[in-house]
Amino acid sequence: MADPATYRPRPGEVPTSPGVYRFRDPDGRVIYVGKAKNLRSRLSSYFQDPGGLHPKTRTMVYTAGSVEWTVVGSELEALQLEYTWIKQYTPRFNIMYRDDKSYPYLAVTMNEKYPRVQVMRGDKRKGVKYFGPFHPAKAIRETVDLMLRVFPVRTCSSGVFRRAELSGRPCLMGYIDKCAAPCVGRISPDDHRKLAQDFCDFMAGDAHVYIRRLETQMKEAVADLRYEDAARRRDDIAALKRVFERNAVVLPESTEADIFAIAEDELEAAVQVFHVREGRIRGQRGWVVEKVEDVSAATMVEQLLEQVYGSLEDTSRIPREVLVPQLPDNADQVAALLTGIRGANVNLRVPQRGDKKALMDTVKENAELALRLHKSRRSGDLTTRSAALRELQEALELDEPLLRIECYDISHVSGTNVVGSMVVVEDGLPKKSDYRKFSVTGDAARDDTAAMRNVLTRRFRHYLEDQERSGTFATGEIGPEETSDGADALPDGGGAPAAEGARPASRRFAYPPSLVVVDGGPPQVASAAQALRDLGIEDVPVVGLAKRLEELWLPGDEFPLVLPRASQGLYLLQRIRDESHRFAITFHRAKRGSSMVSSALDGIEGLGPAKQKALLKHFGSVKRIRAATVEHLQEVKGIGPALAETVHAALRPETGSEEAAPTLRGVNLTTGEILD
Repeated sequence: MADPATYRPRPGEVPTSPGVYRFRDPDGRVIYVGKAKNLRSRLSSYFQDPGGLHPKTRTMVYTAGSVEWTVVGSELEALQLEYTWIKQYTPRFNIMYRDDKSYPYLAVTMNEKYPRVQVMRGDKRKGVKYFGPFHPAKAIRETVDLMLRVFPVRTCSSGVFRRAELSGRPCLMGYIDKCAAPCVGRISPDDHRKLAQDFCDFMAGDAHVYIRRLETQMKEAVADLRYEDAARRRDDIAALKRVFERNAVVLPESTEADIFAIAEDELEAAVQVFHVREGRIRGQRGWVVEKVEDVSAATMVEQLLEQVYGSLEDTSRIPREVLVPQLPDNADQVAALLTGIRGANVNLRVPQRGDKKALMDTVKENAELALRLHKSRRSGDLTTRSAALRELQEALELDEPLLRIECYDISHVSGTNVVGSMVVVEDGLPKKSDYRKFSVTGDAARDDTAAMRNVLTRRFRHYLEDQERSGTFATGEIGPEETSDGADALPDGGGAPAAEGARPASRRFAYPPSLVVVDGGPPQVASAAQALRDLGIEDVPVVGLAKRLEELWLPGDEFPLVLPRASQGLYLLQRIRDESHRFAITFHRAKRGSSMVSSALDGIEGLGPAKQKALLKHFGSVKRIRAATVEHLQEVKGIGPALAETVHAALRPETGSEEAAPTLRGVNLTTGEILD
């Protein structure tokens, strides 16, 4: 760890103006972002007696290798810039109140010919009616399942709907009477739209109208001795009442508010928020975060609102009223920020009495329970992870703590479709956003050791190139690296790696691990160590974990290092190795599967993967494409007259012989089966 005295700025260098500051580690990665009314006063507090600092703050200061700052014109500008940089860099020492998911809503697509009920996330669309937010998403699906008994609106995707339309047979939901099956003409478009409107009216609060209607129908069925119909109506009434009770009005129907509460101790804080829309509690969400600094409740509320609402792409989801346990010190600026994001006035206040205060107390109780539960569950896990990392560091005789471990594995079948995987563990926990996949081709695919050397070379060459390309600034000026959009691609050298979920690589990935683990024995370890030496990297330790006896091999050692079977460090390495193997196998199977099937559409000039997909989506199968006319082929987006003629001629040759047809169909290269 770095000594803070080595990068502490001289007092005269730091201005007394408002601004935003960033701490970077020795590799240039931003690890903390903060703002201050007076930069000189704020930064000097980090370099006082280490014994007087909060434990997390002390760790951050000793992890950092430099500090930089940017002067702005006002506190509001500092607030906006601080949020922008937190979103850009996701610093590990900042309190993060958001996860990677947007709020789930119940949506009815009234802009379609046959409206569809579905769960939606992301930006709102024109012509779609939304109800929510709900949390968790399971609550929406349970609501929809109950509602479909009474309002059997379509829930299927466009592809399922089109296939049912072409085949003349409804899907499962149609057979079990949870869909009116407009795809096969059981209900007219107008009647189905009216059914969808009734669904929306019920969700909007007109529940009593439909419950009374069903009660009347149940009584009429009993009077006519139609007891089965009466029983169905009784069950429908019970279903609607359960939905209505779940969305019971707790505040006036005009109320739209988010209600926050915080429970904290000296190290952690639990946050809970209830989303109230149209007077109903539509959803709930919670976070438990580690406190880096000994911040006040007012500062925590400020950071919470800044991050939760600043990350929303659909700003209409910010409610008219935000209720908090304590106002921030700069409440006017925070309210102005939220108003600017929403585009309309936002009322930020602390409830003092009445129903809103009672609901705030309920939210606070939930936060306290969440904090107690988190602490009881985490105590054992945190102790175990710390013990494992410490034990592994001591066994390998490493000077630096194992903050980041990367594990590599190679997967193939008889030398074909060779792939590599990299999984990342930080602080003993997997960091899936940094996972990478590698395709290995050419001479590098001849054996495991060559493939391992290729993968390690590509990963660390990117790191070295990034170090040459970017610099670390400590003058308070924004350097050229700040303009990057983070879309740099890892050099492929025979195949480009991609993150799980197809997320692009970025500079925050390009810093060295504390330990490299490879799946294998001495050959794999030697290959990995040689790859690092060839790049001039001498300070990254390498270790191999052999499967047979679960022994550790170090570069150049004649004998392995054997850890006790009950060692927490060994358990940690096994989990990392198994995760790397799983990730590699998953990628290999996907790659192998995509290359084992040949399609009848392959090889047609001018017909690429995107247009093949469009044809299959429109017609449903190659057989239907073959039967289509040139005019029908042109109905597909991107298929013009010339390409339609080419496709028609390729799939239906002029010979017209039945014997020639199979040579044009898809062939499974494993079984020899001819596919339509």
